[in-house]
Amino acid sequence: MERMEGLLFDASREGNVTLLQTLLQEDPLILDRVSVNHCDDMPLHVASMLGHVDFVNEILSRNPRLATESDSQRRLPLHIASAKGHVEIVKALLSAHPETCLARDRDGRNPLHVAAIKGRYEVVKELLQAQPHAARAMVEQETILHLCVKLNQLEFLKLLVERMGDYEFVNSKDADGNTILHLAVLDKQVETINFLLLNTTVEVNASNTNGDTPMNILGQRPNDEKDQQIIESLKRAGALEVKPQDLSAKIPQNRRTKWSLKCYTKPTSPSVLKKKKDWLEETRAAVMVVASLIATMAFQAGTNPPGGVWQEDDQTNDPPRYAAGRAIMASGDPKLHHVFLVSNSVGFVSTLSIILLLISGLPLTKKNRVFTWIMMIIMWIAATSMSLTYIVSVLFLTPDPKPKTIENLVSWIMGVWIILITLLVIGHIINGVVQVIIKLLKCFICIETTPTT
Repeated sequence: MERMEGLLFDASREGNVTLLQTLLQEDPLILDRVSVNHCDDMPLHVASMLGHVDFVNEILSRNPRLATESDSQRRLPLHIASAKGHVEIVKALLSAHPETCLARDRDGRNPLHVAAIKGRYEVVKELLQAQPHAARAMVEQETILHLCVKLNQLEFLKLLVERMGDYEFVNSKDADGNTILHLAVLDKQVETINFLLLNTTVEVNASNTNGDTPMNILGQRPNDEKDQQIIESLKRAGALEVKPQDLSAKIPQNRRTKWSLKCYTKPTSPSVLKKKKDWLEETRAAVMVVASLIATMAFQAGTNPPGGVWQEDDQTNDPPRYAAGRAIMASGDPKLHHVFLVSNSVGFVSTLSIILLLISGLPLTKKNRVFTWIMMIIMWIAATSMSLTYIVSVLFLTPDPKPKTIENLVSWIMGVWIILITLLVIGHIINGVVQVIIKLLKCFICIETTPTT
């Protein structure tokens, strides 16, 4: 057994497809056995590192699940191929399991982060095309845009902004509250600064946790030729040098309040904002996984319905009641089969719609309530449809006359589900009404100030 595993390692190192095929003929389970017994030097990882495209394709054609196996550093083959810049292998691994683009290694990096750090431009393009929202994942409280600026990777920054350049993404802050413009100014990257100011929606007067704007950061360093160029660019973009906390000193004192009630908003700390962003990213990934699973279940149920399919044509009736390959449910209980097809199809299309929304790059945030509400409603429809599909399947598979316990169980499940959905709808309606009332109260109870005469 150890000899065969040694030969398999040699084959993966040399990219010897013929030897791999020979070993699989002798032991069809050798790939699974190696993945169980070894944390490192797995054949697919080795071949992905060395760029053996044909060897990788052969393994994936035999066992595509191996693309999801990780080594001791929690790296997938896609991490390794992305770091090495093997574009064809990256394409093959993405075709087998596109969701691996979201997987994180022990350092919290997904393959897109690794490719950007290593300067693999073509690989980054492939990964962005496969899973655009992988770019929104945070690493040590930094986005991939922060990594690009720190590594002075302007071409990657331009590509990411072109594909994912929405306002929230461009103005994301790191643990110190710095935007990518702060970092570019700090490192005096003149070309990067000009690109950000002219081609993005970056906030030129955003402040970090110390209250410093990009202009403040520049003012803390000795002036040179680069500083002068940056200052001119920032001023043309409307940059201010005054810290936010200094603005309070400029408010005139000869003002009186017209209302006795004060409108106070508690400031949100950077750690709280970071937790909210992490939660949103985890929610996006979780919804993608759930939607993929439901879509898979619906597809399997559609192609292999309850009761199976007829294995041969009807030879006893004229005209025949059924034909080979047709659903048994369709001839056994046509009405129940119609309900099954409708509910299963609705569930399948709903989950595909969710996946399409998630990979479209639309931001899942509180600011984009319409997108969030649409996705939530579609998810309710998908879950309800799959529940109805399950109930229809159970009813068809239960022999007649159906036991009273089955009928009671189905009635109980439907009743609980209807109550649950009703409570959710009522809860969201109440929450929406409360939010509207709060906003109206803020409009009427805020401090109104006027100059004293």
